[in-house]
Amino acid sequence: MKITDLKCALIGRHPIVRITTDAGIDGFGQIELYKPFLKPHVLTYRDALIGEDPTLVERVMLKIRQRGAFKPWGSSVSAIEHALWDIAGKAAGLPVHKLLGGKVRDRVRVYNGAARERMTSWQPADYAHNTRLMKERPEGFTIVKQPIAFHSPMKRLPGFYYGEPSTSPFHGALDRGVLTERGLKHIVDCVAAMKDVLGDEIGLALDCGPGFAVQDAIRLARALERFNLLWLEDLLTGDYIPYVNADVYREVTRVAATPIHTGEQIYLRQNYKALIETHAVNVVGPDPCDVGGIAELKWIAEYADLHGIQMAPHGTGNGLLGLAALVQVSAALPHNFIAFEYPVGEQPWWYDIVEGLPDPIVREGHIAVWDRPGMGVGFRVERARAHLAPEDAAFFD
Repeated sequence: MKITDLKCALIGRHPIVRITTDAGIDGFGQIELYKPFLKPHVLTYRDALIGEDPTLVERVMLKIRQRGAFKPWGSSVSAIEHALWDIAGKAAGLPVHKLLGGKVRDRVRVYNGAARERMTSWQPADYAHNTRLMKERPEGFTIVKQPIAFHSPMKRLPGFYYGEPSTSPFHGALDRGVLTERGLKHIVDCVAAMKDVLGDEIGLALDCGPGFAVQDAIRLARALERFNLLWLEDLLTGDYIPYVNADVYREVTRVAATPIHTGEQIYLRQNYKALIETHAVNVVGPDPCDVGGIAELKWIAEYADLHGIQMAPHGTGNGLLGLAALVQVSAALPHNFIAFEYPVGEQPWWYDIVEGLPDPIVREGHIAVWDRPGMGVGFRVERARAHLAPEDAAFFD
């Protein structure tokens, strides 16, 4: 089998990768929301792929892996890797999780990283209301995560921190500064309001930054110890920050009882070495759509497990094909797996153009692992065509 073409089209705000072969088998990968600018980047890999055997996933990846980088530039490589595994599974008549070693669990836990109603005031009562919506969702989530501090408009509240807000137009722009006493108290009050809603029935995690000063990260972790949070995410670096700072994270983790989490922006296993080997964090959270693919994520999970570090993959904007990739790889992860962040369709019509997902997708906070070949999902092509731009009209041909 040989690769005959690599295509990329925008469907909604997601670049979608399609790899075709001379055997009539094709594979798909999805790039995270907010990254339509990566479409031409994907196509730079076309000449390197044509003529290769797509079932030799690692050999193909060795040709292109060095061209990626930290978020967002690893997304193109990651989506191509997903499409290769999709083809390899279809060619073998096996689900991808069997190609990764087989499933360890029959269902995977997911957590809700976003209520469907946006907060407006970023006050404790607002957080309580929003968290109640998350708790009452029919999916029965057992873990929810909320954005606070520098990972939210809370940072714009008067007197929250000593610093100048970023004026960058880009998502993930870094705001940094020392918290005021008022700012620290406000965070604690908001967490207390959320815990009053959740009690001990549902676990709470917080997406915190990046942007904290080390001393404030330590103060916050200690102030929140009584709430038994699952983790504090991206306090120092993370999201679109193109470096790790493992030694600085370790300064926080070694004195904090609250688990410390990071990793969604990191590209490739090599860039996790310092975090894992020095025990700089308690939880790592690679994103399969940024880290270089699902095999890369599995390697990181296994190495983290050897060092007593937990795994909670990122995935909030990865869409329904990204959801399928997360299910397949998470099924095969070791016992340090906690849960992955549940992606949803950007628009309701996504559920009409993608086939193969369970209905409902989530039951009691879990997704049942399916055994269809490849990633196990695909497009209802005629319905999907309606959402292609005119310049992408030949994407499914």
